[in-house]
Amino acid sequence: MPAISDPLRLEIMKRLSGILREITPGNGYVLDFSGAEGTEDNKVFRGRAIFGEGDPIPMLSILESPIPLDQLPSPVDSGFNAGSWELMIQGFVDDDKTNPTDPAHIAMADVKKRLALESMKVSARIDEDGPFGLLRHVTKITIGTGVVRPPDEISAKAYFWLLIVLDIVEDVTDPYTV
Repeated sequence: MPAISDPLRLEIMKRLSGILREITPGNGYVLDFSGAEGTEDNKVFRGRAIFGEGDPIPMLSILESPIPLDQLPSPVDSGFNAGSWELMIQGFVDDDKTNPTDPAHIAMADVKKRLALESMKVSARIDEDGPFGLLRHVTKITIGTGVVRPPDEISAKAYFWLLIVLDIVEDVTDPYTV
């Protein structure tokens, strides 16, 4: 098994960020979330909950759920942990003056479409073709229904929340190996 430079969960989040950056009109989507990480073009963030005037629109942020889902008990002395990991994707868009949430529905639809393509990789025959290229570790992706909101006390822009649940298997004795 090859080693990676980040713990498995961070590696999954980075790969998830990468697939969300593939949401572009050139790839069959309405909006454009491309932009290299670490540049001012970046439109996909991890672990960031507060945004301001200088941030790009449209943009996405991936956050972990504050309360973990119940884990399955691991076999004694196995060194592996299996369970569901809940993530929230939050998206912000310029709102339509007449129908403020319409662009947020479009953004959420683009994200769901890309996640659905990744979810279909669960039936892959080799690890590299599985979800995020980590089939042995990501065994299922569940995409929630999502919620769209107009500008309010939380955001000056229309936005959406989309919960996804990843069923993952981790080697807790070596979290840096895939």
